[in-house]
Amino acid sequence: MLDDPKHNARFDHLMLNSEDPSRLADFYRHVMDYAIEQLQDSTWLCEAQDRRIMVGQGVNRTLRFAAYSFSNPEALEALRQRLRLNDHELSNSPSPFFDKSAFAVNDPDGNTLVFGICNKTFNFDRQHIPARLQHLVVASDELGPMINFYTEVLGAVASDKVYDAEGNLTACFMRTDQEHHSFAVFRAQEKRLDHHCYEVREWNDIRDWADRATELNIPIEWGPGRHGAGNNLFLFIHDPDGNWVELSAELELVKPNTKTGIWKHEPRTLNLWGMAKMRS
Repeated sequence: MLDDPKHNARFDHLMLNSEDPSRLADFYRHVMDYAIEQLQDSTWLCEAQDRRIMVGQGVNRTLRFAAYSFSNPEALEALRQRLRLNDHELSNSPSPFFDKSAFAVNDPDGNTLVFGICNKTFNFDRQHIPARLQHLVVASDELGPMINFYTEVLGAVASDKVYDAEGNLTACFMRTDQEHHSFAVFRAQEKRLDHHCYEVREWNDIRDWADRATELNIPIEWGPGRHGAGNNLFLFIHDPDGNWVELSAELELVKPNTKTGIWKHEPRTLNLWGMAKMRS
């Protein structure tokens, strides 16, 4: 996505598919403190300060698209040309939030990625609970082609890699600016969405979100804990479709040209504080 963190490509928004879009949108309104708006019969917009998602009709727990924003038009154009030189088919952007220079491309697993420059800002009639949409994770049964595409073609930088006892790669965390990862891929038996994540301001915000979930009778599925790779504090909940939703604090900031870290495929890598949800 970039060769130099100065370009500040960031995970900007995503669109989830759901068999019951209105129910899913209402969850994000009620629990994640989004304002929601019905755009069409089966499409909903959920937005708040520093975060926005869309929900549309489709198969539960699948991703319609993920969108990354650029602040530098020259960097966006350089990415477009790089993809064309590598014979990747580009398509029109499905996002309403990027200007006409935006475009879409599919990764090797068929996930649709959108790249562009934001053309819309929003004014809110109240203060929403702080939580910035920060990263996306997918799972794949073909890690090699996926990681090659994101690093060699898109230009993302591998911050940390995870290997099992046989030396097989089981996860890769990749950055598109100074934050440890804005995208990651885990080894699995199938291709699927794993989770999307919101970065909060500090540790006390994790406490407050945990209290909010408890007050709303939303089970905390995992955490609070601290990831090894990324060193961030976290907790996970499920939305009604079963999508993992992460809240994170104090994600590691990585200096340019830092050597890729190597971790063992073990619970400690996912949670330095104890129990881990090993998804690969």
